[in-house]
Amino acid sequence: MVTPMTADGDLDLDAAARLAVHLIDSGSDGLVLSGTTGEAPTTSDREKADLIRAVRDAVGHRGVVLSGAGSYDTRHAVELARAAADAGADGLLAVTPYYSRPSQDGVVAHLTAVADATDLPVMLYDVPARTGLRLSPDSLRRLAEHPRIWAVKDATGDPVAALRLIPETGLAWYSGDDGVLLPFLSVGAVGLVSMAGHLVGDRLARVIALAEAGEPREARELFRSTLPAVDLICGSGNGALRSKLALNLLGLLPSAAMRLPQLPAGPEEVEEVRAALAVALGRE
Repeated sequence: MVTPMTADGDLDLDAAARLAVHLIDSGSDGLVLSGTTGEAPTTSDREKADLIRAVRDAVGHRGVVLSGAGSYDTRHAVELARAAADAGADGLLAVTPYYSRPSQDGVVAHLTAVADATDLPVMLYDVPARTGLRLSPDSLRRLAEHPRIWAVKDATGDPVAALRLIPETGLAWYSGDDGVLLPFLSVGAVGLVSMAGHLVGDRLARVIALAEAGEPREARELFRSTLPAVDLICGSGNGALRSKLALNLLGLLPSAAMRLPQLPAGPEEVEEVRAALAVALGRE
């Protein structure tokens, strides 16, 4: 989920609460706060906790609420995990430590420390394009032995590796990229942590249900109908900006404001997104 902000860059908790309810009503059975799309690097620890409370109060227990506990500083990641638990999160998203490029043993120690910090279940986040490293198969097997590490958000784009690792680890596997949902479902993934779900969450949920029901042709045809939305949100490389802008144009967010170093969309991109949105939602 994006992190709504006012035009002057303050956290907009009222807008966050409304958006959370909309997303649950539109087919999402859980929300991930303070992830990549949530601009986590630019929000303070207190803002992250306030966001959890606002969303928790808004959706109650109609949906699972996960919060990012990501940092290249293990002590900070542990503090974020504990603060998320105190604020009412149901689980944690723990990204591999970025920038420092530690050894695989260091990555395992970091993620284990996060999992040890609270009683909450943990979803690992493997996104080598952003962190500069990838969890090795051995690291995933070792981490899967932890009683509170239960899932993986896989943004490697490698369903063949997932095919091997899902039965070996017993972890619940989620595609971390909208565009490769079907290949991941075909090898045993159980869901999607989505950006395009801001627009077509109901259809994506139905795609997953059809795949689970053994209806691959129907799942494929329905997923094809989501591709304009997937291209719109995921195709530019800045899903947070595109998601916020699309939601703002639809009247679901009062502002598409971003925090530096992210700049707002210029006039040409606004018009590009407006036109693509009409195609994605069949409003041409």
